[in-house]
Parts: sequence; structure tokens; C-alpha cells
Amino acid sequence: MSALHLSKVAIACRDLESLARRLDSRREGEVVKIVTRMRPKRCAELVGGCIYWIVQHRLIGRQEILGFEDREDGRINILCDPTLQGVPPAPMRAHQGWRYLKDEDAPQPGANDDSGLAALPPRLYGKLVSLALL
Repeated sequence: MSALHLSKVAIACRDLESLARRLDSRREGEVVKIVTRMRPKRCAELVGGCIYWIVQHRLIGRQEILGFEDREDGRINILCDPTLQGVPPAPMRAHQGWRYLKDEDAPQPGANDDSGLAALPPRLYGKLVSLALL
């Protein structure tokens, strides 16, 4: 059975480095806690999968999902490995919260990007996506 993943927008992050700094600030020991309002219904399938981060309309990195925990305020922590892996950029529309992402639709670290899209400046890439040219 293939892994199930989540995609999530990294609001106000410009690149992989700024995302890495933000995640490092949320690190507690060997875990990064990502807060969400709702527990995914398929959370058992997500453990061992990854959160794929969307920055400027493209998936650029991922973290392994280690588990979920309830918070006192009623929200949920998604527990992630602190290691942020870069992936070949893949177009993805922005959305609120998180969305499920099937394994076959997720870019893998180390995969070749023969399209040249990774070389585009993020702002230009975002414009092309907004015009539905990518």
C-alpha cells in the first residue's frame, strides 16, 4: 500500500531556507509540532507519510509525519521529524489548511527535474501559475 501525505501552505515563506528557519523555531527536542484545527480522518494512514510544503505555488520540501497529539485548546499537533528535505519543485495551487496527497502525486527527493521549472525565480513561477501557464 502506498503512503498518504499532506500538503500545506507555508504562509509568508519565500523559499526553503525561510521555511527551515520557521520550522526550527517550532522544534521541541526531536519533534517539530505543526498546529492544525482538525484531526485528519485518515491520520492512521498518514503516520510514516510526509507533510509537503507549498511555497509560492510549488511543493518545495517535505517532513516525515511521526504522529498526532491533542492539545489542551482543542486543536491538534502534527508531530514531524525536524529534518526538512528539499524536493524538485512541483506546481501546486494554494489552499487553506491541509489537503491529502497521494504518493504517486508527490515529488520525491533526489528525483530529476528535466523540466527546468526549478530554475525559475519564485516570483516568475508564481505569475505563470496564476496565469494557468504551468
